[in-house]
Amino acid sequence: MPRSDATSRPAPVLYRNGSVYTAADPFATAMLVDGDTVAWVGSEQGASSIADSSMEIIDLRGALVAPGFVDSHVHLTETGIALESLQLGAATSARAVLDAVAGAPGEGPVLGHGWDESAWADPALPSAEELERASGGRPVYLSRVDVHSALVSTSMAESAALRNKDGYDGGAWVTRAAHEAARLATRQMPQEALKRHQARALGEAAANGYVAVAEMGAPHIGGTDDLRMAAGWNLDERGGPQFPEVMPYWGGLVSSEEQARALVAQFPPGLRGLAGDLNIDGSLGSRTAALRSDYSDAAGERGSLYLGVEQAAAHLAACSLAGIQGGFHVIGDAGLDAALEALDLAAKEVGEQRVRAAGHRFEHVEMADAAAVARLAHYSVTVSAQPAFDAAWGGPGGLYGRRLGERGGSMNPFAAFYSAGVPVCFGSDSPVTPLRPWASVRACVEHHNPGERISARAAFLGHTRAGWRAARHPNPMAGQLVPGAPASFAVWEVEELMVQVADGRVQSWSTDPRARTPLLPALDTGSDPVCLQTVKTGAELFASPALRS
Repeated sequence: MPRSDATSRPAPVLYRNGSVYTAADPFATAMLVDGDTVAWVGSEQGASSIADSSMEIIDLRGALVAPGFVDSHVHLTETGIALESLQLGAATSARAVLDAVAGAPGEGPVLGHGWDESAWADPALPSAEELERASGGRPVYLSRVDVHSALVSTSMAESAALRNKDGYDGGAWVTRAAHEAARLATRQMPQEALKRHQARALGEAAANGYVAVAEMGAPHIGGTDDLRMAAGWNLDERGGPQFPEVMPYWGGLVSSEEQARALVAQFPPGLRGLAGDLNIDGSLGSRTAALRSDYSDAAGERGSLYLGVEQAAAHLAACSLAGIQGGFHVIGDAGLDAALEALDLAAKEVGEQRVRAAGHRFEHVEMADAAAVARLAHYSVTVSAQPAFDAAWGGPGGLYGRRLGERGGSMNPFAAFYSAGVPVCFGSDSPVTPLRPWASVRACVEHHNPGERISARAAFLGHTRAGWRAARHPNPMAGQLVPGAPASFAVWEVEELMVQVADGRVQSWSTDPRARTPLLPALDTGSDPVCLQTVKTGAELFASPALRS
C-alpha cells in the first residue's frame, strides 16, 4: 500500500462502493484502514464525508470486503512440494500413474502427490519394479491423497532403508513407520529449496484470501528445523508482514510439565502448543485410522493406534499443568475413544479445570457419536476439522462409504458439534485438500448428511474468527472488521450476496433486512468468489491487477 509523504506510516486506504462483512453495520459499503487497524466502517454517505487527498481510495465496484481466512491445519513444506510435483489426483489407474512418472521432467527423485486408488475401476497399484522402470532408475516417492501412505520405487526403498520397517512388505505401497522414513528421505534437501517450497505455499494461501495458517509440525513430517523455518516467516526484516501469519504447533510427545516447558523453549517465541499432528491414529484412506470394528472393504483390519491411552493422558496432563495447548491427530472412532479416555485420566490427575483452561485441540475428529461429542464439549476441546473431506469422500459411492459402509453416513458431524457447544475451527490439511476457503465453506452448507449441515455464516466464522481463537490469539478482535480491530481482510469479486442457512424455516427471516444479517457470497453459482486483494494488519500480501484497474 502507498505511504504518506509526511510519515513512514502507510497512507490511509478508503474502500468504498462495495459491501463490508461486519457486525458493526450489516449494510456497510465502505471501510477505512489506517495503518494496521480498521478505523471506520459505514455507508457511502459517510465515506464521502471523510474522503480526502491523503487517502488512497479504492473503488470496490460491488466487491465484498470480509475478514481474512484462517486455515487451522496446514503443512507448508508439504504443500509447496506438492504444488511443484506430479499432480496425480486425476489418475484413474496404475497405468496412468506410471505414465506420469515416465513423463516427469528434470533429474533426481520423482515426487508426486494425490493418487487415490479407492476411486479407480481397478484398484491394483503399480509395483516397485514398475515404478523403477518408468522413472529410468530415478527414486520415486508418490504420496497418497491423505499423505498417510505412499508408493515408492525399488531404489527409493533402498535409499530410505525401509527393509524391516513396520509398514513395508517389499512392495511399492508403504504405510506407518516405513512411510515416515520414505517421506523424510525425500525432504533431505538444501535449506534454500525448503524455503522456496514454504514461500510457494504461503503465496498460494495469500492469493486465496488467507491471512493466517496453523502449521502442524511433527518429527515424522519435517523435523524441528522445518517448523522453525515456518515460524521465521513472521519475522520480516522490511517492517511488516509479507506472507500470512504462521501459527506453529509441534506434535511432540511429553510426559511431565518440565518436559513440556523444555520442549516449548526449544522453539522461537510464538509456538502455539504441543498439538497438531501428534498422531493417535492414521487415515481412513490408508486404512490406518483406528476403528472399533473392521473396515467394510478389508475384513480383519481395524487400523492402528500410534499412542497408548496412558501416553496420551500423560501428554495432556503435562500440557495442562504447563498451561500449554495439547492435542492429537485423531480420525477413527477407536482413536477418539483413546483420546477421550486420555482426557478423563488427565482430568483425574490434574483436575478438570486445568484441562479445560489449557484449550486443548483435536485435529480432524471425523468419527464422533453423540456420547463422544458430549465429552468433547465437557472438556472444552476444540475440534479442528476439514470440511472438504466430506465434499471429496462423503456421499453415495464415496471413500467413506467404501471404507466404512453405513458408518460413512455419519462422518464429520458439524451440526452436532455446534449444537453441543464444541468449539470448532476449519482448515484444509493442505496438501490433502486445496487452499480454497469458499469451497470449504460450501462443503459445510452442502454436507452430504443434511442433518449435519450448518449455515454459511457459521461456516465462515469457523474459517475466520474461530481460527484465531482456537490458536489462542491474544487480540480478541482478530477476525472481525470493526473499528479498532486488526486490518486483516480479503477483497472478493462476487456474483451475488445472500444469506444461506441449513434450515429453510430460518432462511425467510434471515434474509429479511430487519434481521440485520450480514451477507456472504452465494455459493451455488458454480464458481467461487475471486480474490482481488489480501491484507494482513494493513500490509498487502496479494493484489490482483483488477483491483486498481
